[in-house]
Amino acid sequence: MAQSPLTGKLYAAPGNPGVAEHAEIVALELTDHAAVVTFCETQRVGLIVVGPEAPLVDGLTDSLRAAGFSVFGPSRAAAQLEGSKGFTKDLCERAGIPTAGYVRAKSLAEARAALTRFGAPVVIKADGLAAGKGVVVAMTMAEAEAAVDDMFDGAFGSAGAEVVIEEFMTGEEASFFALTDGATIVSFGSAQDHKRVGDGDVGPNTGGMGAYSPARVLTGELEAQVLSRIVAPTVKAMADEGMPYSGVLYAGLMLTEEGPKLIEYNARFGDPECQVLMMRLESDLVELLLACADNKLSSIESPRFSPDVAMTVVMAANGYPGTPDKGGRIDHIPAAEATGARVFHAGTALSGDGVLSANGGRVLNVTARGASVKEARDRAYVAVDAISFPTGFCRRDIGWREIEREEAEQG
Repeated sequence: MAQSPLTGKLYAAPGNPGVAEHAEIVALELTDHAAVVTFCETQRVGLIVVGPEAPLVDGLTDSLRAAGFSVFGPSRAAAQLEGSKGFTKDLCERAGIPTAGYVRAKSLAEARAALTRFGAPVVIKADGLAAGKGVVVAMTMAEAEAAVDDMFDGAFGSAGAEVVIEEFMTGEEASFFALTDGATIVSFGSAQDHKRVGDGDVGPNTGGMGAYSPARVLTGELEAQVLSRIVAPTVKAMADEGMPYSGVLYAGLMLTEEGPKLIEYNARFGDPECQVLMMRLESDLVELLLACADNKLSSIESPRFSPDVAMTVVMAANGYPGTPDKGGRIDHIPAAEATGARVFHAGTALSGDGVLSANGGRVLNVTARGASVKEARDRAYVAVDAISFPTGFCRRDIGWREIEREEAEQG
């Protein structure tokens, strides 16, 4: 957004030391809608982008739109597509959108009955927002039973007051993005995320340990199917039911033998997928977001992307996705960026004496471009290795599936 010629002044809340290099950080409590509205009125803000899921589900966009602002992001009602797994599954059933079979359970007894019906392997999801961690893929009934016990015991707080039990789908995952103003839909690229914490896709699910774009496994033919069978019916159903969806629609997909099926929706660009999309985007992002906000998406040119591959590697604090080790010192980010990579900050903080430290679970996204996934990967890890972060870790195998395919093609 800072790169756009349409941007005069950029403000960010809550921000971090990386964002502070491009925007003025303002201290706003995002749950205090009146304070956010007052700030935007005082500064005569022309476009507001609500990024994270929590303020979207909390209805911040509704409060801002009611005050007359151009806002990018879905309404509280439309954000239920991310805010409630059960809501989305029910919508898919009504609209005939391909997805896994499921049961919604509001009690431990209902959940255990559903487990018996599906058997193992099975997927258990907290219904509400759980920072990307409320999903358990249980390979045995014992794991499944332990997962529902944890959720109803409050492991994910109110997000786990209801759970969704789903059939286990076999295939490869990919992510597809679309912008929509509630009527017009335009494609916004693809990516492949790596959810498990450890190399080889082992360990618990996280918010994402790295990603690359484009996801070549999502071919042009498959993207057309996703648009016609999943995204377009969703946008139509939401409009027909009086909650038109405006913003970015991020479809997490399973590419099965029967074709693409929806795993879940995010009502935002997603992290770490956003970083790789932005590294490839050649169009003016602000122009696109403003067109969405003002219901004018049909009047502007579709997004253009570089043919290059972008890859991002997440550097996380030790202990993530459990309790992260905060406070660890981080050095040599300029040396990493001198390699040509970009280092995006997530959970970082800057002390009064200028020392950068870890202040969250996922701390940095080290991102590079290349002509192939392998080239982008190699450049990203050169930059990773230039950074000093003794209390952090990363996966060393981001992009491994596509790199195996590239190497097979090369003989």
